Amino acid sequence: AQVTSETKEVPENKPADIPCSAYRSSWSNPRIEWKFQKGSSLVLFYYGGELTEPYKNRVQFSPTTIHFNTVTRADTGKYICEVVGDGSHIAKSEVNLIVQVPPSKPVAHVPTSATIGSKAVLRCTEMDGSPPPTFRWYKDSMLMPTNPKTSLTFRNSSYTLDPVTGELIFEPLSGFDTGDYYCEAMNNVGSPQKSDVVHMEASEVNVGGIVAAVVVLLMVLALVAFGIWFAYSRGFFSSEYCAGHPRNRLPQCPPCSSLKPLFCFFHFREKRVSEAVMLLPPSWLPPLPLPAGTGGLFLPQPLPVGWEGALGVTGCSG
Repeated sequence: AQVTSETKEVPENKPADIPCSAYRSSWSNPRIEWKFQKGSSLVLFYYGGELTEPYKNRVQFSPTTIHFNTVTRADTGKYICEVVGDGSHIAKSEVNLIVQVPPSKPVAHVPTSATIGSKAVLRCTEMDGSPPPTFRWYKDSMLMPTNPKTSLTFRNSSYTLDPVTGELIFEPLSGFDTGDYYCEAMNNVGSPQKSDVVHMEASEVNVGGIVAAVVVLLMVLALVAFGIWFAYSRGFFSSEYCAGHPRNRLPQCPPCSSLKPLFCFFHFREKRVSEAVMLLPPSWLPPLPLPAGTGGLFLPQPLPVGWEGALGVTGCSG
């Protein structure tokens, strides 16, 4: 099949004519089809002798042309005309339609602070321009060249600037790169648009902050170690809290079914109720507050080794 291709640019909200160069007037009773391709999407535009939705009210068809009353940015894409004549003759033509839309205000993605010697990435983004805009960067209101070594002003910087993607990369970042940055988007449709200004501060590694964090960590570890030492010195982890020690041989709850725990009354040895309860399993805690110095627990049977002495069980009920 013969294929021809061309590109047309039309301002948004203006009429547009898309020619079908594949049409041959010498062919008798040719079958004409139009398709519209945008990215990976391909839809029928004109098929079976009629326009498809939603083009019926926007487009006029003729064998040689389709005419848009007005075009919008959504109409940007490839229009494919296929003509099939007698004797299996096939011809195809393509028109890339670019609906011209001026760029909107871009957004400058600039880190407010970065470490000297590291990599800093600045990005400029804009979503509406058609054709896609190109980008320029400014530092302290001065245009940045694509190659910093060609400028006396920027020769102390090490960066790469991509006008197509709008990406500005400093590697490595230097103290000279501190400043106010903004970007500009342009596509020869309308006037260039500028972003807001963002200040970037290039600073040395904060050694003092790192040292302070290490000191705080060491202090926390020292406090934890002191707490463990204090607990051992008071005997909280010693065998004196075991049920077998003479000091702690106290009455135990009477036996009961293993499936029915007992409600036991107890007093805490050398500890306030509020302090001791924090150390107990949640399933043992009493449902109601009890008098100071005593407490109630749902104790499992048999009582785990060591708990009857530590709690000082004095009585219980089933």
